[in-house]
Amino acid sequence: MRARFDMIGLVVEDMARSLAFYRRLGLDIPAEADAQPHVEAELPGGLRLAWDTVEIIRSFDPDWRPPVGGHRIALAFRLATPSDVDAAYDELLAEGHKGHKAPWDAPWSQRYAIVHDPDGNAVDLFSPNS
Repeated sequence: MRARFDMIGLVVEDMARSLAFYRRLGLDIPAEADAQPHVEAELPGGLRLAWDTVEIIRSFDPDWRPPVGGHRIALAFRLATPSDVDAAYDELLAEGHKGHKAPWDAPWSQRYAIVHDPDGNAVDLFSPNS
């Protein structure tokens, strides 16, 4: 069997709040999507990122429960410069999002920071240190 990786799916409590977070990171998601139970955005290269409300997931999987414990997924967003990483991190925190790790110079030659999206998923912000 040969499968092609096509989509990353996130389960969200509040669609509008989650989409607003990802719009701030540059994803092109129409405003009318805020009221939908399932939303998809095509990413560069054709991969899709999708959001489903808890209710839509439970409509076909009534026993679904959110994972407990540590984070199991991280999405990474590249920014143009190291100072853009710092600015994005500060802006997201100012908007009420939770920071996990403030910007730092990682040993792999990148400026790096980690924030949480509204559902607690880790979102990495990075830029090459040049």
